[in-house]
Amino acid sequence: MKYHLAVDIGASGGRHIMGWLCDGVIKTKEIYRFENSLNDENGNLVWDTERLVSEVINGLRVCKEKNMIPETVAIDTWGVDYVLLDENQKELLPVFCYRDARTEAAIPETEKTVPFEKLYSKTGIQKQNFNTVYQLYCDKMSGKLEKASFFLLMPEYLSYKLTGVPLNEYTICSTTAMVSHETKEWDKEIIDELGFKKDLFGKIVPPGTLVGSFKKELEEELGFSSAVVFCPAHDTASAVAACPLEKDAAYISSGTWSIIGIESQTAITCDEARRVNFASEGGIDYRFRFLKNYMGMWLLQSIRRDLKRSLTYDEMMVLAKSCKSFEYIDVNAPQLVAPENMIEAIKGLLKRPDMTLSEVLSSVYHSLAKSYDYAIREIERLTGKTVSAIHIVGGGSRDSYLNALTAQYTKKPVYAGPTEATATGNLLSQFIFSGEFRDLEEARKAVSISFNIKKVEE
Repeated sequence: MKYHLAVDIGASGGRHIMGWLCDGVIKTKEIYRFENSLNDENGNLVWDTERLVSEVINGLRVCKEKNMIPETVAIDTWGVDYVLLDENQKELLPVFCYRDARTEAAIPETEKTVPFEKLYSKTGIQKQNFNTVYQLYCDKMSGKLEKASFFLLMPEYLSYKLTGVPLNEYTICSTTAMVSHETKEWDKEIIDELGFKKDLFGKIVPPGTLVGSFKKELEEELGFSSAVVFCPAHDTASAVAACPLEKDAAYISSGTWSIIGIESQTAITCDEARRVNFASEGGIDYRFRFLKNYMGMWLLQSIRRDLKRSLTYDEMMVLAKSCKSFEYIDVNAPQLVAPENMIEAIKGLLKRPDMTLSEVLSSVYHSLAKSYDYAIREIERLTGKTVSAIHIVGGGSRDSYLNALTAQYTKKPVYAGPTEATATGNLLSQFIFSGEFRDLEEARKAVSISFNIKKVEE
């Protein structure tokens, strides 16, 4: 039996999921789980990369303890954030989080050099203040970029820490707004015009590429070695890979972010797509993920944090469902990106300091469902196709009330599952790499029979 390990890391936590095939059915087992969170360092939001590396290795130790040695390992994470290494391959700290506000000054300076219209037409990436291109311009302004010799996005960096091999992977690189949607390579014109060093950016390889085996010292520490391969390293790209999409179906990858989109064989970079802020991000097999991002479970995660976790997500869902009073909010409002208190931020946004907790929660639920409906209508308008169904995957697919509201608002057939879509898509690429599936179509058929995918009733 061949074991494969998916290391799936999000903004709030990471999971090591072991996967294998049994008579064509995908079997999975959670091996290890850990929390991830932002650190406040001198007023900036940063990642503790040393701890992340440590947790990845801790999970590998558990594999040995459970006598489940993976033949391959692949890592996926959120997009846009990166680690810079100097000429001695030493980390240039701190490693900033995309929620940090440092890009505010860099965006206008960046766009004086490369107007967003040009950036979008060449890369297809929607405008978000945390895009990698803006973060890198901050590093240029601070002088940090001049010290850098290697640029690795987060899953690339973690793979490098296991192997010692620095490589760039296509799907995660596509989130930077510096990759040409035509060539699938770094756009040298953009990089040159922004004054970034061209040799900072390495060769871009597709999912399914071997990175290398464990470094000798790590192999000695663990007592085994595995082949580290690239899955679709952007977590959403892995989640979409696991969606058993029928013709013209849409997906909602429901996690910290709600990401609504379709698969497309070509990038969609028309002026109207730019105006409504849709992206054409890279996917598996060089398929494009035409999508829009909304702050999703982040809103509920933050509310639960405000409540000091005194309520479970299910209890919050029940409160929202029982409340018939709600007001719509812009779920992508800047005030909701990283507020000290999400509940108060929502009340302030609505100018309703008297709102009850139930009303706040009800407003979040209805606003999310309404934003999903808007995104689906925009997809239909921009592509000229009628969305046939919606597949909700990821942790948010467990929220039966939000699923039902999605069906109610969109008037589309809605299906929920698999819950661990990102880890599943990560594993699919490893199964394909090892020859256990021929291609993505065969792998997606296996997803349909391996997981409990339910039709949602309004």
